[in-house]
Amino acid sequence: MEFDEDGSREKIFEEDLLSIDRLFSVFLSSTDVEQLKRQKIQRLSPAALAYLGDAVYELYIRTYYLMPPQRLQAYHKEVVAQVRAEAQAQYLQMLQPYLTQAEQDVVRRGRNAAHRVPKRLAPEIYQQATSLETLLGYLYVTDPPRLAQLFAYLQPLLQPSTEP
Repeated sequence: MEFDEDGSREKIFEEDLLSIDRLFSVFLSSTDVEQLKRQKIQRLSPAALAYLGDAVYELYIRTYYLMPPQRLQAYHKEVVAQVRAEAQAQYLQMLQPYLTQAEQDVVRRGRNAAHRVPKRLAPEIYQQATSLETLLGYLYVTDPPRLAQLFAYLQPLLQPSTEP
């Protein structure tokens, strides 16, 4: 085992991490890997992307309402209000002017994949909510900075936490 001047392993560990980071960067920059990634993503069903997007959206909303600290029941109440299909449909409508053509295509794929509509919802609302989730799932795996940008567009619509 190697040690640096003062006898600690810290420097060796940092160098190992840098080597791993460089190796990983080379791996990710390979065009073949990127092409393979794109091909695999294109094969994902809209339902699979919506499944992922649902989790990404809920995690974002939960994180947004985490401050100021509250009781869990208050967190839950606020989060549920935002992850309902009606709210998601509204947010998709708000985001429409900002979407690229490729993103609109993903939204369309998501809308067309929404088949099992809960009885309490109008089919259009459920389709729009599923479309938003599909888009979020797609951006999560293809373009996280763009996903963050769309979330930033939504922030003015989110109600600030008011309970102590």
